[in-house]
Amino acid sequence: MTAASDWITGARPRTLPAAIVPVAVGSGVAAGYGGFIAWRAALALVVALALQIGVNYANDYSDGIRGTDEQRVGPVRLVAAALATPRQVLAAALASFVVAGAAGLVLAAAVSWWLIALGAAAIGAAWFYTGGSRPYGYRALGEVSVFAFFGVGAVVGTAYVEMGRATWLAVTASIPVGLLACALLIINNLRDIPTDEVSGKRTLAVVLGDQRTRALYAGCASVPFAVAAAMAAAAPLTLLTLLGVPLAIQPVRQVLSGAAGRSLVAVLGQTGRLQLAFGLLLTVGLAFRP
Repeated sequence: MTAASDWITGARPRTLPAAIVPVAVGSGVAAGYGGFIAWRAALALVVALALQIGVNYANDYSDGIRGTDEQRVGPVRLVAAALATPRQVLAAALASFVVAGAAGLVLAAAVSWWLIALGAAAIGAAWFYTGGSRPYGYRALGEVSVFAFFGVGAVVGTAYVEMGRATWLAVTASIPVGLLACALLIINNLRDIPTDEVSGKRTLAVVLGDQRTRALYAGCASVPFAVAAAMAAAAPLTLLTLLGVPLAIQPVRQVLSGAAGRSLVAVLGQTGRLQLAFGLLLTVGLAFRP
């Protein structure tokens, strides 16, 4: 039997900030407009976490049955390491999507039924990232999807379900959130360039090559601070995000200096902490504004 600790590892806890931060930031936007609704924020968080865990299990399943994870350097994968059967991992992915869908239906019933279309698109994007006959994650489009769904979609969507409307501030706030979510994926793909090239998995990192991928990561980890600073005209406390700059220095330095293999696993954790800190500070800056 698969141990509980293996299932937790398979859910990839280090990637969960990508789900938590956009909901927090979207709620911060809503709070700044006086529209924060706690139970809707909680359900939005359930949707985001369930989608993130679901895509992680789905990725584990799809890559596992294709054999693209057999020579992994990073965190263990359940199927590739024979810690769980493909059927079990697929069931875990589907169960996660069901949870996300159920929470999303409650929000749609309370706010607007068009949210069902957004939820269906998010679940479809999660599955077809590495699933199906033509996974877009194998065609250098993973970062585009992450930015769209864990940046713009999650931040603006969270603010919308709480306020009943979208605002330019929510859209702007989604940009740094999306970039930091992309940074998490970029680190994974940078680490896996050697094995992905062999298996034919053409991620954006494989297409760009090692050096340009490192530069892309540095941009995704640093540009968010510039965007947050620009938002200070409308929400002065977004300048608090600059307190997170020290957390960006070490991982960016390691990536630009050529860290590879298992060293990038540590960078993934550092990037997750950067995203959490940045997200918390941005949330505060958006929630408390004149």
